[in-house]
Amino acid sequence: MSATPQKNRASRRVLAAAAGLATVGALVAAMPAGAHDRGHGHGGGHGHGHKPRTVDVQLLSFNDLHGNLEPPAGSAGNVSETQPDGTVKAIPAGGVEYLATSLRTARKGNPYSVTAAGGDMVGASPLLSGLFHDEPTIEALNGLDLDVTAVGNHEFDEGATELARLQNGGCHPVEGCYEKGKKFKGAGFPYLAANVTKEKTGKPLLKPYTVWKKNGVKIGFIGVTLEGTPDIVTANGVKGLKFHDEVETINKYARELDRKGVKSIVALIHEGGAPASTSYNYDCDSPGAGDGISGPIVDIAKGITPKVDALVTGHTHQAYVCTVPDPSGKPRMVTSASSFGKLYTDTTLTYDRRTNDIVRTSVKSANHIVTRDQPKAPDMTRLIDRWNKLAAPIANKPQGWISADINGRGSTAPEKPLGNVIADAQLEGLAPADKGGAEVAFMNPGGIRADLVHKASGSEGDGVVTYGEAFTVQPFTNMMNVVDLTGAQLVTALQQQVSGPNEASPKILQVSKGLTYTLDLTKSGADRVVAGTIKLNGEAIDPARTYRVAMNEFLAGGGDGFPALGQGTNKLVGASDLDLFNAYLAAHSTATAPLAPPATDRITVIQ
Repeated sequence: MSATPQKNRASRRVLAAAAGLATVGALVAAMPAGAHDRGHGHGGGHGHGHKPRTVDVQLLSFNDLHGNLEPPAGSAGNVSETQPDGTVKAIPAGGVEYLATSLRTARKGNPYSVTAAGGDMVGASPLLSGLFHDEPTIEALNGLDLDVTAVGNHEFDEGATELARLQNGGCHPVEGCYEKGKKFKGAGFPYLAANVTKEKTGKPLLKPYTVWKKNGVKIGFIGVTLEGTPDIVTANGVKGLKFHDEVETINKYARELDRKGVKSIVALIHEGGAPASTSYNYDCDSPGAGDGISGPIVDIAKGITPKVDALVTGHTHQAYVCTVPDPSGKPRMVTSASSFGKLYTDTTLTYDRRTNDIVRTSVKSANHIVTRDQPKAPDMTRLIDRWNKLAAPIANKPQGWISADINGRGSTAPEKPLGNVIADAQLEGLAPADKGGAEVAFMNPGGIRADLVHKASGSEGDGVVTYGEAFTVQPFTNMMNVVDLTGAQLVTALQQQVSGPNEASPKILQVSKGLTYTLDLTKSGADRVVAGTIKLNGEAIDPARTYRVAMNEFLAGGGDGFPALGQGTNKLVGASDLDLFNAYLAAHSTATAPLAPPATDRITVIQ
């Protein structure tokens, strides 16, 4: 549910003594005549003359699309690019009409091309996809010729049964078929979930791996999601499932593939890292291999068997192309392509026909921007138009007015303007005694999926917030809870933002007006929240007093590494987060008096 939950792993920076960097010129090989069909083929050569020993296989990859079929709006739709003079430029990117064009252009002249994804293709999606349980996104991915993807944590948002429906097809069990005479066909590519098993049987939920074959070339793909998925998805979503260690699982299936004669293996891992720069073209192999990246993926990469030749990762929504040494000390490519279809990675894997393995020293990889100045793919435009017509009666309803962009997803600050609006909406809606008597509200930052953008997304006019735009910000439609927590539990919860599983990558809760405190980032662990500064309406928090606290059901279940919030008692279930958000917009804005971005003065940050 959160955007960037981290595992409780030592996420230390790696100083790798790997000598050879994997940017040596690839061994260019002539292709067998007539090999023009993309992937999926199982033929065995052409019977003419002699085949070259090596063949270049193009691996195109992306991750964390989250149902963003239309270009993501506002700052969440930009990619940062460092210019030659050192300045950083924001470039608008993404949208499946452009992603399709980018991938199709990249495939030209590459007879051996396979397209893979690192999970979170669906879930937390904008209304255009979310309203229809992400059927539009699966349809778009089929059109993009995706060959394989790992599951991400968001693939479990609606539970294992719904994930199986996305894979196998069939109309929604409650809402039925959305288009007359049309049955949803399901994904034309395998979803891989090697580390997810059913509790009752111990059997894998979905396929653990798949083998892509063409003209005798064979590449195995193993897909896993992060082991910590149950901590970041609602309990219903992961009911009856067990999530296993990523490294152990990948190593197990790599041995199995190896025994079957598949020597070229790519791992698709829905877990990631944090590069030292947010620019997509930052060199994270400077000064040495993998020096510029930290986070859970580093330890994972260092533990995965050398049998695996490349790692396609995701989850942290970051852009990187790094080499992290494998357990034998050899450099190995680890990539991630930001999120929302804004980038794709193009990796060259040189396949040796004699050993059936990848020539590791010649692996090359780079991220490319999915720019919006290229032609749109007409089939994707038709798909978007078709679903937009179905969504329009709900999507276009005005909910309120804003005077300027109110940044949420696009804000990198601990306290986000849109986070304050959402927390205030929750407090206001649940403060009346009969609604729960809330005194303070908390919102998890990962649940804010977009910005509120002033520029019109359709024909509604600038400054108008439509239902579709509000849904894109809060797509989970979580039910709100109001619970009793002691002052001591409140303090502990705030400290859990920066300690325990959240120490390596803090998750700063968005707080309602009246709650103030100091966040001292020069300190470490729980001490970063200065306990003596925590006040509600100007009064110090009393550890012994009981407070009524509003939050969504995900946080109230202890999600996102906040066990203290899961200790609440005397629970009252209120309206959904989206309903409260829309009610607040309606109550606090008109066409002549639009809502302005609020001040961000609740959390004092010392850096």
